[in-house]
Amino acid sequence: MAINTVRTIDDRVGVRTVLASVSDKSGLEVLVPGLLAACPDLSILSTGGTCDAIRALLGAKASGRLRQVSEYTGQPEMQGGLVKTLDWRIYLGLLSESYNPAHRADMAMHNAVDIDMVVVNLYPFEKTVARAGSTSEDARGNIDIGGPCMVRAAAKNFHRVAVVTDPADYPRLVAELAAGGGALALDTRFALAKKAFALTARYDAAIAAYLADLDPRAMAATYEVRRT
Repeated sequence: MAINTVRTIDDRVGVRTVLASVSDKSGLEVLVPGLLAACPDLSILSTGGTCDAIRALLGAKASGRLRQVSEYTGQPEMQGGLVKTLDWRIYLGLLSESYNPAHRADMAMHNAVDIDMVVVNLYPFEKTVARAGSTSEDARGNIDIGGPCMVRAAAKNFHRVAVVTDPADYPRLVAELAAGGGALALDTRFALAKKAFALTARYDAAIAAYLADLDPRAMAATYEVRRT
């Protein structure tokens, strides 16, 4: 199968749909009201505890603005939050290209929306394994799957999507959106993509290093291993 080659992109992309799913909820009180003020047509898709936190911040303004991802996809979250965002419509919205007629047709066929910004940070794997008394099962449970997938998809499509992985970036992004009529520039999206790929590289390296040093007997001792 041939790889798509993009020829035409937009410098400034308006933010109309945001997908938010964060383990670190610090700074949402800056980001969410700022997004709402700068982007009058904004809608937010969110998951689990992030959705609850945003709803608490918005109050009555959440009506018509905030939707659970499961409501949008039609797929309930898997118990324990193991599957929340790994869905066809989500990835159409992340990876579709603005000037690709086939992508536009797919979007229309599946009634999908372009996701213009992804706000994601990952399960705290490194903090978990650094904690005294943590087990290999604690570590395994904090290996994020959906987060890195979303981050990588959004970063790959920086032509159209802004991927936000660091709460420290919220204030400057809100400021750019306010100054730019609710749009972010290509330079900003590219800088965010570089930061996002660096994050996923460090994250995977930390997991690989932990597993490399883990004694298989210590790992097995965490469980009741049934042998047949």
